[in-house]
Amino acid sequence: MSVQEEEMSWFKRIRKGILTETEDKKETPEGLWYKCPSCKNIIRSEEHAENYYVCPNCQHHDRIGSEEYFNILFDNGKYRLLNPNITSGDPLHFTDTKKYTDRIRSVIANTGLKDAIETAAGKIDGHDTVIACMDFDFIGGSMGSVVGEKISRAIDHCIKYKKAFIIISKSGGARMMEGAFSLMQMAKTSAKLTLLSEAQLPYISILTNPTTGGVTASFAMLGDLNIAEPKALIGFAGPRVVKETIKKDLPEGFQTAEFVLETGFLDKIIHRKDLKHQLAFFIDTLTQNVKKSKK
Repeated sequence: MSVQEEEMSWFKRIRKGILTETEDKKETPEGLWYKCPSCKNIIRSEEHAENYYVCPNCQHHDRIGSEEYFNILFDNGKYRLLNPNITSGDPLHFTDTKKYTDRIRSVIANTGLKDAIETAAGKIDGHDTVIACMDFDFIGGSMGSVVGEKISRAIDHCIKYKKAFIIISKSGGARMMEGAFSLMQMAKTSAKLTLLSEAQLPYISILTNPTTGGVTASFAMLGDLNIAEPKALIGFAGPRVVKETIKKDLPEGFQTAEFVLETGFLDKIIHRKDLKHQLAFFIDTLTQNVKKSKK
C-alpha cells in the first residue's frame, strides 16, 4: 500500500467513525423550543405558553387560536362551545385552484376547526360571558356565512341569558369564495349588535394581529370598548395596497395598534397577560353603569 493510499484509508476510517457516532445521536424532538419571529430569541415552548405566548425578550405577541384564548380568559379554562358543528355550504359553486367544497374539507381535516370562528360561554372572574374568537388558520380567518351566523346566534344567547359579549377578531377580511353572501355578514352582525345594545348588554371588541377588511369595517369597530393587543395590524386594506394606491410613503408604524390608538379608533391597548383582569373590570363597570341608569 502506498503512503497516499494509507493516508486515504486512515481518513475513511475516521470519517466512518464520525458518521457512525452522528447516526447514533438522538435528534431533538420538534416543538420543544420557540424562536421569536421578531427578535429571534429562543425559549422553551412550555415557557412560551406559560408566558401567554408572548416573547419575554421583546414582548412580541404570537398569533394564537380560539382554544388558547378560551383557556387564558375563562375561569379555570372551563367553557362550553356554542353551535360547534355549523359548516359552510357552497352557494356559488366556487372554484379557483380547487373547488371550494374541497378546500373546506381539507382545512377542516388539517386544523380540526369547522370554520374561522368558535363561540363559547363561560365565566370571566365570575361574570357570565360569551366569547366569539376568530381562527386565522382557517382560510386566513376569512368572514363567510358561518362566521356571521355564529356571531348572530352568540348574540341571541347573550340577550336570552343576559350575558356580556366579547369578539376577538383576527382576519384577512371577507371570504371571496362566498361573494355577496360573505359581504352580507357585515350588515347582519352589525344589526345583531344593535339588538345587543338595545338590551343594554356589554360588547367588547378585541382586535388582534391582523384585523383587516370587512371585519374591521363591521363588528370589530363597533364595541362599547374597542381594545387591541400591542403592535397588531389593524386596517381595511393592507399597508402595501394602500401605498400602491396613493403612491406615497406611509407614516412610520402605519396601521399598527399604536397608530390606530393615536388617531382615535381604539380605546386602549392591553398586554395579553393583563387581558383577563382588564376585561373583568370593563364588564363589571359597564354592567354597574347600566344598573345605575335603570334606577
